[in-house]
Amino acid sequence: MVPFLLVSAQIAVRALGRNRLRTGLTMLGVVIGVAAVIAMVALGTGARGSVETSLKSAGTNIIQVSAGNFTRGGESMNIASGLGAASTLTPEDAGAIRQIAGVQHVAGGVRNRAFVKSSHRQFFTQIRGVDLALAEIHDWEWLGGRFEGGANQAVMGRAASRELFGEGFDPVGERITIGNREFVVGGYFRTNDTDMDETVFVALAAGQSMLNVPHLHTITVAVEQAGDASRVAEAITVLLRERHQRGHQAARATGLGGNQLPGIMASADDFTVKTQAAANVTKGLYTSVAAFALANMPKLDEVTLQEMSSTLSRAGSTMTALLGSIAAISLIVGGIGIMNIMLVSVTERTKEIGIRLAVGARRRDVLVQFLVEAMVMSLIGGAIGVA
Repeated sequence: MVPFLLVSAQIAVRALGRNRLRTGLTMLGVVIGVAAVIAMVALGTGARGSVETSLKSAGTNIIQVSAGNFTRGGESMNIASGLGAASTLTPEDAGAIRQIAGVQHVAGGVRNRAFVKSSHRQFFTQIRGVDLALAEIHDWEWLGGRFEGGANQAVMGRAASRELFGEGFDPVGERITIGNREFVVGGYFRTNDTDMDETVFVALAAGQSMLNVPHLHTITVAVEQAGDASRVAEAITVLLRERHQRGHQAARATGLGGNQLPGIMASADDFTVKTQAAANVTKGLYTSVAAFALANMPKLDEVTLQEMSSTLSRAGSTMTALLGSIAAISLIVGGIGIMNIMLVSVTERTKEIGIRLAVGARRRDVLVQFLVEAMVMSLIGGAIGVA
């Protein structure tokens, strides 16, 4: 059987070679069809991958814990979701959050705005004292150096580096002054977050020392699985509520008043836990506007980016299937073209078929011969289309 197929293939190649123009035009339909299918599927897959990458960089697995809150529906809204100067989070809170199942990284932080001076420029921007883990949480793309957390080391986003040293300058090893304290630039990085790109970061201890604050303004949490963000956010809320309630009770027992904030009852949360979706909604808003938004959208924290990611992923899969189906029509048209040409070929070669049958060929042998010719055209056209 194998020798017969090899002979049939040789005969098919010779037969197709006798009508090169017709064979080429017929294979062109297959080439276009195969190339269209591959291109459309690749386009859909690439678009879905781009969306997933963007969402991942946006922080589908990140939870922001901020000091301060406001009384929903109450008269006081002087502290809006950590945007005020509340002092309700402590390093001990960050340590307790690390023990929650599913938590991957925890980074405490303090922040303020100040002038940063290089040898010949100065730039007014945000200064943040943070734990080393923040670089892992946000997956910074280092352009030079690293964040090692030294007492006199600072790192910065590319935009901040450009403002202080100029475009294209490598700032690693250069000295800058923040307030009255001198730091050495240990690294700079690229990020899609505009705020971080313009921020100068120092070690948490250095930041607390400069700002003279023993507490934390923020705690950034990364979970191991993006799908666990809602569960971990709820666990953090329960944990901090329990810890701070105990603190209020102890403070009242000693008559010190604890960390209770003006206008907020001791029983109210003195912190805000936000998924990245809520953080993005309130980003850049005035304090009163952010407070109003969170007060009137109580379910916003439940709208996590992993849910958005899942929805967009399904939409991407649908788009890929749709584009693939459209391209498959071109492939079907190419196949129909081969079918039509083979029908014409059978009509033109009636005498050849008769001679074959007369010398002992079976009908099956003649059928196999024409099928082999169709397969040769399909394989060659498909190979060119893939290439």
